[in-house]
Parts: sequence; structure tokens; C-alpha cells
Amino acid sequence: MSTEPEPASKDATDAVDTGPETPGTAEASAPGAAGPAEVSAPDAAGPETAAEPDAAADAGAASEVRPDEPAGQGSDAGDGDGAAAQVSEAEAELAAQRAERERIERRKAEKQGPIDAGGKLSGTAADLLAAVRAVESGEKPAAPVFGAPEPARRPAPEPVRRARPEAAAPPAGPVGPAGPAPETVQSVRRVLVEGGAPEALAPQTAALLGEGAADALRADPWQLLRVGGVRPEQADGFARALLGAECGPDDERRGRAVTVWLLEQAALAGHTALELPRLTATLAQRGVPDPDAAVQSTLAEGEALAFQDALEESGARPERAAGGAEGTGAEGGEGEEGEERPVRVLIGLERYALAEESLADGLARLVNSAPKQDGSAADWEQAAASAPGSAADLIRAVAGHGLVLHTGGEASLAEPAALLRAAHALGLRAWAAAPGPLGRDRFAALLGAPSADSASPGPTAPAVVTVTGLLTGAEGPGRDADGALDLDLLVVLDAPQLDVEAGALLAESLPDGARLVLAGDPAVLWSVGPGRVFADLLAARVCPQVASRLPDPGPLGELVSGIGIGELGQVEAPGKEIVIVPVRDAGEAVHRTVQLVADSVPRAIGVPAEETQVITPGHGGAAGTRALNAALKERLNPGPGRFGGFDPGDQVVHSPAPGRVLPGRVVTADADGLHLSCAGGTVVVPKDRVEGSVRHGWALTAHQALGGRWPAVVVVLPGDAVQALSRPWIYTAFGRAARHLSVVHGVEQALPRAVAEVPAKPRTTRLPVLLTPQVPVTD
Repeated sequence: MSTEPEPASKDATDAVDTGPETPGTAEASAPGAAGPAEVSAPDAAGPETAAEPDAAADAGAASEVRPDEPAGQGSDAGDGDGAAAQVSEAEAELAAQRAERERIERRKAEKQGPIDAGGKLSGTAADLLAAVRAVESGEKPAAPVFGAPEPARRPAPEPVRRARPEAAAPPAGPVGPAGPAPETVQSVRRVLVEGGAPEALAPQTAALLGEGAADALRADPWQLLRVGGVRPEQADGFARALLGAECGPDDERRGRAVTVWLLEQAALAGHTALELPRLTATLAQRGVPDPDAAVQSTLAEGEALAFQDALEESGARPERAAGGAEGTGAEGGEGEEGEERPVRVLIGLERYALAEESLADGLARLVNSAPKQDGSAADWEQAAASAPGSAADLIRAVAGHGLVLHTGGEASLAEPAALLRAAHALGLRAWAAAPGPLGRDRFAALLGAPSADSASPGPTAPAVVTVTGLLTGAEGPGRDADGALDLDLLVVLDAPQLDVEAGALLAESLPDGARLVLAGDPAVLWSVGPGRVFADLLAARVCPQVASRLPDPGPLGELVSGIGIGELGQVEAPGKEIVIVPVRDAGEAVHRTVQLVADSVPRAIGVPAEETQVITPGHGGAAGTRALNAALKERLNPGPGRFGGFDPGDQVVHSPAPGRVLPGRVVTADADGLHLSCAGGTVVVPKDRVEGSVRHGWALTAHQALGGRWPAVVVVLPGDAVQALSRPWIYTAFGRAARHLSVVHGVEQALPRAVAEVPAKPRTTRLPVLLTPQVPVTD
């Protein structure tokens, strides 16, 4: 059994998953070492950072590609019938993201010193590679790169409001799923067959490369690396088949493609950029003869951006970062008294670099703006005085600040609930948003208010929505005439799940004078997408932080709290709240898991099987989610699986878009597709999308389970899951249990060792460097 990444995924992320400063250790693959016909699924992405993009996004197998399977992927999956009279949730989300990217594209065009695509590098961008060598050798960097004087920090008590992204309006008529023209797909299929690549890649490739996809592939066969699941050695084999003797490892096109691919794999592992020495070292290991030239070519073609960030001594607060969106505005190579400062040179994909910059600007606007005066100071103080403990601290902080962070475990959710009630009583338009429906419905039950999915919230109480629903307009208050969200206070729950793109959309959508509270448990797994927004903000100290003093109750609360500080101690559980089930191998782990869910937990604890959730480290292997779900289906809902392996009553997870998970059940199936009941609503998944976006859901990964709580949880830890274990993973998995936790334990001493010694894997991000110069420090 293996819960580690399957070869395609592991190969894809090793190069960027080795630590914050150490170049990747993936062995260099000789071009063409594996033929393109071997393209396989990056299925059980690895333990923690890269693992779990798979965990959430792979509910829809968003990047899964197999030669014998259709290429419909989670990113294309819709929420309903293709002939529905409104845009699907996934399409609306993509439309909102496109609007935001168009806005930051306009901002990018205003930056000084753009690099013309296809031209040779000059000026700052060209000097970055040479400058990093000077930095490494201790020499003084070239003045044009690091010697520019630092501009005076602009005061921003009332920042000017930027144009906001417009909400996507549903069209008047039926809209089917967009896709490439059949002729384009067919022409791409012919090129793929000629190069020995799987025909199943044709729809994806055509969608990515556009109308001229076939010609683009012939001109640059390494464009195939843009397709999810394709690895460099497979693209090399494809290129060799098409180019013959012209194909070589020193081909400039190959260098660019591998550079972009490595940056994409870094994003899957949570990084928004990579340090230049690390990137060039990994390129060398990937068989690129001249890594520096490959990076230069990638920058010249506009496929990546370069940045330089000034670093401070440990414990010091970073000053203004060097480099703008194009990496050409070098600032601050020397301190105020001419003293040299250490710098790092970063390379990142434009998509994430500009989103992170937009997020920093939006948050700085909130911090520097005075909140709208809703209610007098005496009214706020009265509301705080009537709240218990740290809930009063939270209300006082929100009264006078535009951005507040709130930390704590499950019990601490009572404090944002108290804040929302107090704000609503003061007349504020107060809303809460969670990244997914599990968190939304959980908080709605605590708040005593309906979620936007279940009923109209009405004027009598604050309501809870999902972040996606809020941004697309499917849930929540909608937008005002200026395009901003029509609210005064927004509390974002489970904030560690926010990535830089979702965070940027939220920050830029808030109106002037609004208050934003980011609330969450900093010990859980970070977001599936790139960035670590909540952790970066906590570290930057740019706004008030309120730490809850409410402990999670009972033996489960004691166990999880100990794990959070690196201790796995003995906990008394007189009511069988915690049960350890030792196993010898993966086969026994599957057998005991089924026994627990179907018999032991219902009989001894009183929790029925449908309220018990199984959590395991990965999808693949003998005790991954696939194997466990197959065994659980056979016991709990046996059937022939006539519709893509599913039967009415099956517990499933649906991924309408990468990184989004909707738990549900199969209702029926007909010519329109598979009918699911998800989060209180009905979803119809077209037949051609079922395989790519629906999985059985009795067993989930920890990232898929984030935001949810179940009466009983069975965590499966088979013997060779050791490499997947970390303190955040264990904390997250164990913390999903509300009444009972069973641990199917086959890792022996690796469990306490992971709790004590394996923290979250570092992510390279720029948010603190971008944000801290714009706001005053908060102690």
C-alpha cells in the first residue's frame, strides 16, 4: 500500500518541495526517458503541501490524465445541466476571476519598464541573474539593480478606491459548457498521435492552446507540458517524435517550458514564487544545460516575472520590498545609511505574483482606512461589555479597525458568532463567509441563522455564505452601484484555507469603510492553492490579533490542543471518545475501518454509519481513499454501479472546479447525467463529466475534510503512510471529530514523531514583504 504520491505527481513536485532555501533534489531525467504514452494521473499528490492540492482538487481529478480515460477534468466540470438557464457556479467563479485578472492586467500595463515579449533582456530584468551571483559571493550588487533610492512611503489614511471587479451576470438564454471546436480537437488529436501521446489529451490541449493548438504543438512540442499530468520526460519523447534530429536538451523552447512547468509545480506545492538559485539548480537537475539562459528566455517571453526582495535580520520587520509586478522597480539595495542589505531574487508566474500584489494593496487599504462609523463608541463598548471573555476583545478590536485577525480552535467560533450578533444589533450589514459548504453550514448552526443556501436570511439575523457564492453573487448581499460587496462587516471563517487568488478577490471587492475579520485555527493545513495568507498576516503584525481563550472541551479537545503544540500525550477517555485500533498492514487497515464504520461505532457509540467520516492521507494505494471507498460501498451500499460506478444512495464528493469540494449523495441518474444532493441543493453532473468530477466520499483526505466536523471520525494510518504525516495533517484529521475518534494505527512511533518534529512545510510567498511597508506596525 502506498499513500504517497503516485510517480507522476511525486516527480512533478520533488523539485520544489525541499525546503525554503535548498534546491530541489529530484534526479535529472534524461530527455525521453519515458515515452509520452506513459502519461499517468498525478493522483495521490504527496503528503502536505503538494499532496493535498490533490486532496481537495483531486476530488474532481482536476489534473488527472490517463491514456485510457476521457480527458474531462474537474476544471471543466459544471454544477448542473448544460442546458440550464443560468451560468453554472464554476463558470460564474471563473468569470469573476477573469474580471479581476483584467483589472490587474490594466494595473500591470501602467508599471514602468515593461519587457517586450520575444526581446532580449536589458536593464534591471537582465541584471537580476548577474546580481544574484554577486549577492551569493558577497560582492556589492550592480548599482542599476539594487542602488535605486527608496521612495518615501506614502501616507494612506484614506486610500483612493480602485475599480472593482464586476459580478458576472447570468445570460438570458441557455448556456452550454464552453469548449474548443471539434475541428480543433481533431487536428490536435492527429498531432498527438503522430508524436505518440495519448489521444485523450486532445480536448485539454486544444482548450489550453486555443484555435491554433495543432500548429502551436508542431512549432513547439514542449507546449504539451502545459497539460496537467504531463511530465518533462514525456514531453521530451513527444518532441523527439515530432522534431527528430532537431530535438535536443539545449533547445531554448525546452528550457522555457521546463521553467514554467517547475513554477507551476511550485504553485501546486503552495509557493507563489521560487528563489532564483533554487530554480536554476532544479533546472540543471532536469537536464537543462544552461539554466540561467532558460530563465532569461522565460522572462523575455513574458511567461514569468522577476522580483527582488530586501531581507532583514531575523526578527526584524521587513522594509519595502524591491521590485514591482514586472520586477523592474528595484528598490532598497542599501539601507538609509548606505549599509548593504541582503536580498533575494524570486521568479514567479504572473498569475500568482499579481494576485499577491493585489491582495497586499487591498489589505493595506483596509488597514489604513478608518472604518465606517456605524454606531457610537459607547454603543460598541456596551456591546463588548455584554460579551464574555475574548469575544469582548474581538468586538472592541473590530469597532476601531478595518482588518482584524482572530485565532482559536473549534470552541472559539462562538466569538465571531457573538461579534456578528452584536454588529447586526448595531445596524451593520454583517455577513459571514466560509471557503466551503461544510464550514458554512457548521457555522450557520452555531449562529442560529440560516445559511444562504437553505433559506433567505431576511433582515432579522446575519447570514452565512460560501466565499465563492459571495464573490459570484450566487449567495450573499450582492454588489452596490460601484461593484463593491453591499456589506459593512465580513467575517471570513476557516481563513487558513484562503489562497492568494481568493484573498485578492475578497479584499478588492470590499467597499471603503468596511471591516474584515479573518478567523481560523492557524494549526490546520494551509490552503490548497498557492500562498499562506492567514499565516503571513499573523507573522506580519499589521493589524490587531485576538487570540481566543476558549479551550476545546473534553478528551478530544485535550488531545487536539496537545497536538497543536507538538505533544501527543495520554488522554483519559472514559466515554470511549478516543479509541486506538492497531493494525499490521494495509489489508487489515481496510478491514478494521469497514468494521468500525458499519458495526463498532454505531453499536458502541451510537453514531450511525452515515454520520461517520473516514480520513486517510492519500487517494492511491491499498488503503487510500479509492480502496477504502470501494470496501465501504460494498458493505454500506452495494450495487452494480451502473452509472459510472455509482448507485443511488452512494456518498460522494463533487468537485465543480479545482480545489472545491461539495459532499453529497447520489439521488438518481438519467439521460441528463448523475443527479446529486449536495449542500442542500440538487446538482446534475453531465455524463461526460462524472468520471472527472465525482468520487465516492465515505473516505476523504484531510484537505477534503477541512471545514467539516462529524460526530464520529475514523483516521486511517497504514504503515507506509509515514512520509505523509505532519503535525498540521494530524491536527486537522483528528480535529474533525466532534464526539468520537477512532485511529486505525499502523505507523507505530512515526505518529508521535510527526507530531513533535514535522511542522508545516515552508512556502515561499511575498505577501509580508509587499504589505508591511504600506501599513504601520502593530505590536
